[in-house]
Amino acid sequence: MSEKNREGKRTARERMLADRAADEARGRRKKKLVIGGVVLAVIAAAVVTGVVVQNGRSKPETPTAAPAGTIGDKNLAVPVGAADAPAVLTVYEDPRCPACGTFEREFASTIDQLEDAGKIYTNYHIVSFIDRAVPGKGSKAGANALGCAQQAGHFRDYHDVLYRNQPDETNDAFGDKATLINLAKQVDGLATPAFEACVNDNTYGGWVSAVQQDFDKSSYKSTPTVLLNGQPIYPKNGNEEITPQNLVAWVDAANQGKKLGTPGSHGQSPAPTGTAPESNNPSPNAG
Repeated sequence: MSEKNREGKRTARERMLADRAADEARGRRKKKLVIGGVVLAVIAAAVVTGVVVQNGRSKPETPTAAPAGTIGDKNLAVPVGAADAPAVLTVYEDPRCPACGTFEREFASTIDQLEDAGKIYTNYHIVSFIDRAVPGKGSKAGANALGCAQQAGHFRDYHDVLYRNQPDETNDAFGDKATLINLAKQVDGLATPAFEACVNDNTYGGWVSAVQQDFDKSSYKSTPTVLLNGQPIYPKNGNEEITPQNLVAWVDAANQGKKLGTPGSHGQSPAPTGTAPESNNPSPNAG
């Protein structure tokens, strides 16, 4: 590897860590604002907005429609890769999250290769909390579009296209449904009238809300959150920093002596035959 390439990877990782630090700082500011809003509502009993927001965060919700092939409790996770792969990679991402974009641009090809080799079964949880802190609706609209792509059997390719074309966090381009539909043209077979209707009608809006509520109840507070067999590996696994090379090494070590899975077409899971558990994936509802 040339010194230039090593410097480029260091710069990308430094940018990824800086983006995550910014997300965490924003989360702390958001938490302070929410707590302040609730206190004022109790005292004055007139600050209706704060009460509505808080109620919305805690209200249990079961989506009336979930994309085909989604798994787990209430079908909130999108699986990619072989269901019988020996390792499970769990990823929480927001379509507007810049740290997620940096992570995907550095790791997407490695994750795709691990899925195609039957080494990992990836469970994506597409959250949408950035819309609460930054004006716009790109998180929710983008998450719904990803649900539409899953329904059409093209989640992985469309997911990779969205992150390759991710705008700046304050640019709400994903809030424009025409942009989401236009990006679908980069995925063979996805830009259909059914996909366009799904995006325009916000077909999986309830599912998107339910995924976010599940994240709110979890112990995870920022994105990307990445787990290998339930153990956090981002930005570090123990004392080791995550890199594409380390991710492969960690997966191979976890899979040692185990039979690899048999992935389907292009890593996409087949259409659902029922609700399947998230195997090897412990509940995130720890706090």
